[in-house]
Amino acid sequence: MEEKEMICILCPLGCKMQVSKKEDQPGELKVRGIQCKKGKDYAYEEFHNPTRTLTSTVAIRNTPLPRLPVKTSKPLPKELVYKAMEEINKVEIEGPVKMGAVIIKNLMDTDIDIVATRSLG
Repeated sequence: MEEKEMICILCPLGCKMQVSKKEDQPGELKVRGIQCKKGKDYAYEEFHNPTRTLTSTVAIRNTPLPRLPVKTSKPLPKELVYKAMEEINKVEIEGPVKMGAVIIKNLMDTDIDIVATRSLG
């Protein structure tokens, strides 16, 4: 039986959970260690489809700072994080840039953009 240990990050309690598949009910999970319903929902998503909001920087020219902070417009599948960083690290842009500007559109055909998190220039 596949079991994962995880810590819920949805509230300040930080419940330490043990999550495993229910053998008699495909698609259902057995979650131990939670103190609220949010924990069960988090466990389901993290077990079946873990995602992360990715933050990084890109090189920028003609501004007072050499790097522009960026992030994904929505959470990215966890297994794509390293490949996404390879793509982000290839980018060099010209300033000025406004906060919220799309730096990379549709990153790796995921329908997720890389956006500026501050204005520079």
